[in-house]
Amino acid sequence: MLDLHTRLATLKRPPLLARAARFGVDDYRRAVHLRRILQCDALPRHGHAIMQLLDIEAELDALRKDDAASYRPGRHVDVLIAILGEAHLLRATTPQVV
Repeated sequence: MLDLHTRLATLKRPPLLARAARFGVDDYRRAVHLRRILQCDALPRHGHAIMQLLDIEAELDALRKDDAASYRPGRHVDVLIAILGEAHLLRATTPQVV
């Protein structure tokens, strides 16, 4: 099983999806967006939230690759934005080793 940082580092998606997510990450608001995506009242810690988001994103990516009728690109971008936003917040709250 891959650790969190490895899963984030190896996440590769089509350029259009990645670019859309990068454009949206500046507007990411954890209390609003994460609660809506995870459908929860209490927000999990950053690491746990990223793991949940990566699982959701993997399902969406499988739908994309299968050309499933239920695939929604907007939802996929929303989840990618949340992953990037949570990764930024995790890095900001993790003590740096010098």
